[in-house]
Amino acid sequence: MTPDALAALHAACFDTPRPWQAEEFTRILDDRGVFLIAAPSGFALGRVLVDEAELLTLAVDPGARRRGAGRSLLRRFEAEARDRAAGTAFLEVASGNAPALALYQAAGWATAGRRPGYYRKPDGSRIDAITLRKALAEI
Repeated sequence: MTPDALAALHAACFDTPRPWQAEEFTRILDDRGVFLIAAPSGFALGRVLVDEAELLTLAVDPGARRRGAGRSLLRRFEAEARDRAAGTAFLEVASGNAPALALYQAAGWATAGRRPGYYRKPDGSRIDAITLRKALAEI
């Protein structure tokens, strides 16, 4: 997927946190340890530094949701992170994103913390980020 395609899909999926622009994807993809898992209906973007992975974002086309694409992308992210020698992984998700929270919890991710008011919504109000963690040795 090109940075433009990543940005278009990200914009179709998110308003909180704000969608990333193509230039941001270009810059992130050039960073050390970053990897992209792409599928016809979505993508997962992650990075591994030393022995820890971060799921930077996961996006599934709204018209293709609830068909297993998110689960597949998450499993592929975990496997790639493990292959890159990560022992644990973490992510942040908006507290109001119930479908994403359900996906991550069903895949064995556990709440590790909360960042009050971390994300700004389009109306200017703030929403918490939930930090989730998973030991990759379990997969």
